[in-house]
Amino acid sequence: MYQALKDKQKTIAVVGLGYVGLPIALEFARHFRVIGFDINKARIEMMRRGEDPSRELEPEAFHNTDITFTHEIEVLRKAHFFVIAVPTDIDEHKVPDLNPLKKASASVGKALKKGDYVIYESTVYPGCTEEDCLPILEEVSGLKMGRDFKLGYSPERINPGDKSRPLTKILKIVSGSDDEALEEIAQTYGHIIEAGVYKASSIKVAEAAKVIENTQRDLNISLMNELAMIFDRMGIDTYEVIKAASTKWNFIKLYPGLVGGHCIGVDPYYLLHKSVELGYEPQVILSGRRINDGMPAWIAKKLVQLLIQKDKSPGKSKVLVLGITFKEDVADIRNSKVAALVHELQDYSINVHVADPHASPNEVAHEYKLTLVDNISDDYDAIVVAVAHQEYKQYDSAYFKSITKSHPILMDLKALYDKVDADIHYWRL
Repeated sequence: MYQALKDKQKTIAVVGLGYVGLPIALEFARHFRVIGFDINKARIEMMRRGEDPSRELEPEAFHNTDITFTHEIEVLRKAHFFVIAVPTDIDEHKVPDLNPLKKASASVGKALKKGDYVIYESTVYPGCTEEDCLPILEEVSGLKMGRDFKLGYSPERINPGDKSRPLTKILKIVSGSDDEALEEIAQTYGHIIEAGVYKASSIKVAEAAKVIENTQRDLNISLMNELAMIFDRMGIDTYEVIKAASTKWNFIKLYPGLVGGHCIGVDPYYLLHKSVELGYEPQVILSGRRINDGMPAWIAKKLVQLLIQKDKSPGKSKVLVLGITFKEDVADIRNSKVAALVHELQDYSINVHVADPHASPNEVAHEYKLTLVDNISDDYDAIVVAVAHQEYKQYDSAYFKSITKSHPILMDLKALYDKVDADIHYWRL
């Protein structure tokens, strides 16, 4: 397979062209012939014009690539090496939503031929690829894995907004349904990944490795969040504590904060789901999720307390929240815990304004029913700096005073400001 792809006798198809799929498709297209497939026609038109709908990639990323963008199944049938990179989310009950993955599997099943390869990149629980996706591929195609086609799993490791670690610089885990599949998949990915590939012993091991990467970070951050709540009651600055503790060589330096985004705030629920299905209810993982999911409510309550301390009635207060994306310097608003914080504040009848230079106003309105303000006013009672965008790092006390009333409150959730004037009530997480 690898040699035929290299010689452009066969074609790679990337199914799902979001934050994960598009960078992979374009990188493959610098070396192989590629079909980029997505069911969203509007997104396809943008990519045909050399525009990234996620606003992560520059127009230059589309240059010198052998790629055809399409939403038509008929075009997909021309491919032989299918990479499925659709999103895997959770529903309102925190249960894994496999519908996009199942629909993508059905689409690929319609295009599948003897000798083809199917590789999944979507984050799932161990066993999902072989137990949930494979039966769909086989049923729709009428083919049998092993006899007619090969299967693989290579978890995505895209880090939005991180220019120092592009796709090619991040070690890639690969796995296959048999030794031949593993070798062909490893060679294909190895052709574009400068950092190299790691061959997992099985598809389930690769799935599990991915899901615990983010579960570990979730748990570590939940510990820091719990410590922040404890230290706040003690009147201790959490960041000063972390700075002091970091002088020990084996202390893991992490910070408290809002845990949003697609990975850390979602992936642990996939592991939880599978674990409970097998008869074991995790204690530590579930506890970490509860703490992190509860942070928006705790921060909102803290701000209400501060407003009352300053003789400001919450119902008559006006608060500016700076930043709504899930992390700094990106446009991604998926699973934004800042949005959850805003809704918590609104539940206290606080008049909340939200601003973000990176987020799409249309996406924010559609996803969270919130309106981004175009112009920041000068009469806020409190400011919440929720995301560490580069723009916000330039702000100083004079700026914050210029947009607030007397006795203002500044909540710094990212600890961006070391020196704040005494007449501003400064609080950081």
